[in-house]
Amino acid sequence: MAIRVLRAGGVAFVPHLYRWQPHGGTRASSAALGIPEHAVIKTLIFETEQALPLCILMHGDREVSVKQLARAIGTKTVSPCTPDVADRHSGYQVGGTSPFGLRRTMPIYLQATILELPRIYINGGARGFLVELDPRDAQRVLAPVVVDVAVA
Repeated sequence: MAIRVLRAGGVAFVPHLYRWQPHGGTRASSAALGIPEHAVIKTLIFETEQALPLCILMHGDREVSVKQLARAIGTKTVSPCTPDVADRHSGYQVGGTSPFGLRRTMPIYLQATILELPRIYINGGARGFLVELDPRDAQRVLAPVVVDVAVA
């Protein structure tokens, strides 16, 4: 589904396959592809205290400040979904979650510093599959809310 959304949006992208490792995360994918982990973008599914899903895009080498994110979106609390709940919300398997073609319509938030990168590597909808693209194309297609919620 993610590739269909990218093609429909006229996004130029380069596919990259690598050997997916359970619990390897962005460190494993960046090492496998020989790219900086900072340019590998995680697609994370969170919920508000009302169990409303949201998607946050974050650098691979950074974490999301849940307090800053909650404040930025005007809710009391947010928390990461368990893998099975994230799978149900997104329609993808954790480790292969793409922000493109999410099963459920949900707000998408983008860490502001991602837009400073010349190229990003983001999940293409399957474990072991990243797509390389211009972050401005992701911004155009996803229409995310830009936030600053990263912590080292």
